[in-house]
Amino acid sequence: MNEVALKFSHVWKKFKRGEKYDSLRDLIPAMTRRLFSGNHRGELQEKEFWAVKDVSFQVRRGEAIGVIGPNGAGKSTILKLLSGILRPNKGDIKVNGRLSALIEVGAGFHPDLTGRENIYLNGTILGMTRREIDSKFDEIVEFSGISDFIDTPVKRFSSGMHARLGFSVAAHINPDILLVDEVLSVGDMQFQQRCVNKMLSLKDQDTTIIFVSHNLESVQILCPQTILLQNGQIIRMGDTAEVIKDYVCSARITVESQNNVAKIDHVILCNKFGQNAFSFRPGDNAELLFTLRCGKPLDECLLGFVVNRDTDALPVCDYNIPLTLLDNGNEPGDREIPVKVTFDINLLRGAYTISLFIYHSRTTEFLHRCDNIIIFTVEERMSWRGVSHLKPNLKRMEVNMPRL
Repeated sequence: MNEVALKFSHVWKKFKRGEKYDSLRDLIPAMTRRLFSGNHRGELQEKEFWAVKDVSFQVRRGEAIGVIGPNGAGKSTILKLLSGILRPNKGDIKVNGRLSALIEVGAGFHPDLTGRENIYLNGTILGMTRREIDSKFDEIVEFSGISDFIDTPVKRFSSGMHARLGFSVAAHINPDILLVDEVLSVGDMQFQQRCVNKMLSLKDQDTTIIFVSHNLESVQILCPQTILLQNGQIIRMGDTAEVIKDYVCSARITVESQNNVAKIDHVILCNKFGQNAFSFRPGDNAELLFTLRCGKPLDECLLGFVVNRDTDALPVCDYNIPLTLLDNGNEPGDREIPVKVTFDINLLRGAYTISLFIYHSRTTEFLHRCDNIIIFTVEERMSWRGVSHLKPNLKRMEVNMPRL
């Protein structure tokens, strides 16, 4: 269990912008230039950039580690370096054990072969023997959920069917190390949950898992430790909840103002003690503090309060609150008003965003919008999936069940 399964030591990888070879005539001069340039692993040349810069980490046998970060951060490049698809310009990579990678949908599939034939082709590429594939064939097909189409050419498969079959083959070779990229996002919700269940089962069997995903909820379920990447470098590595907290709190907010008639400003999220907070537990009380200026009559305006799950933008709350509740009738119309919105965090684990807007009901006009102005996380370990916290309470009945 303490054995190191894979190790990255000061790894660098560079690419060239716009590098493309459409013919042998272009490829041969390019290879000749590289051969005699004397700079295979050193400084950057024209149009080159570092996709991975001095990255070091190690993962022990049986551990699951997440890799998160914005698009272009270097996540997929690291997986391709681990799988041997790419070679580093500098640094060392050590992999100890049988490795299976699901990095690109349908990689290793031949479009003219059937699903059945591609199971044998892809399984062989991944290192399985014919006997192993024979023994696990039914299990692979059942997990993929495409038994009705197993003898159909793969070129007629949807992207989701590609992902189902590709993951099913990769997960059934009993790998020592499993690399999984964001390709699971093309599957439906039920299949994604089955994939997470399968990876948890593999982890219990001491399989090492490297999981790249934008789905922070799945990362929290699967990975106790997570790496945060940005611009090819590790920004933070450690406890998943803390790393996700850093990631979501550094995300860019969007504020849109249609005119100067209304404005929402100085938005702060606090806990029930009035302390600035960005992490909560289900059932906690929260307070949203801000200042509001509205040049329209308040009896004609509404405050929009919207909460979305950050991983998939699922709306979990969309309220329109009349602003007449703020009007005491003695103040001029165009003024700054301190506002507090209190609400309960009746949510399960995940990352969430809050958006606010001012809506003029008479003209049906949005006077001001603040999209994703606040990002917060909910942490807990009791639920498996979902959004709403319904406070289930287990009790033993003192009387027998009534007969129906």
